[in-house]
Amino acid sequence: MRRGMGVEGVTNVAKVAERSEVEDLAVLSDEFESAPASEVVRWAYERFGGSVSLASSFEDAVIVHVVTQVIPDIEVIFLDTGAHFSETLEYVEQLKSRYDLNLRIVKPGPEADAWPCGSAHCCELRKVVPLARALEGRQAWITGLKRVDATTRVDAPIVSWDEARSMVKVNPIATWTDLDVAGYVADHDLPTHPLMSRGYLSIGCAPTTRPVAPGEDRRAGRFIGMGTTECGLHV
Repeated sequence: MRRGMGVEGVTNVAKVAERSEVEDLAVLSDEFESAPASEVVRWAYERFGGSVSLASSFEDAVIVHVVTQVIPDIEVIFLDTGAHFSETLEYVEQLKSRYDLNLRIVKPGPEADAWPCGSAHCCELRKVVPLARALEGRQAWITGLKRVDATTRVDAPIVSWDEARSMVKVNPIATWTDLDVAGYVADHDLPTHPLMSRGYLSIGCAPTTRPVAPGEDRRAGRFIGMGTTECGLHV
């Protein structure tokens, strides 16, 4: 501690530094609006090196493929809530084998036992808390979040300060449309989640996910009976 600076002074300096970083990230995010996703991933690797992880729901293979083309050995985190479709778990293993992923499967702690899928605290204890545990010691995390995914995500930045986790959050494909995703899948011959062909356009846990009817919003089949459209990972 510098002479003459108390704890409050140190705290204020830290807050100023954090605010400056947030502002710098906002400028950078704007600059990345028209940049290829690979360029965003490359920046993250050059800035954070081995201190960045990718978290993927494995709804599709796009973000996994985009990121591992730039950082082949990046840690890929999958949150196994204990309530996934068997098809999702099989798809995870398929992609792990096909792309030789450095996969880390994270499961909830015993505190989640009292909160099964669909209950009040299931997402918190089966997703949010396990992710926080998995990201401990990291400086940044990469996600597959896209603005078209939900109305709650239309303003999602490409890079930002994740205040809840005190780290940088990177969304390389935030600007991608459904057509962009479909084109990338076709161009790179990516395997698709087996439930997609059965009308599941957004895939979460089995007890709270259903197929989407024609004309419905793509997220209409998620969080059935829960009164929410987000699990808490991105809000």
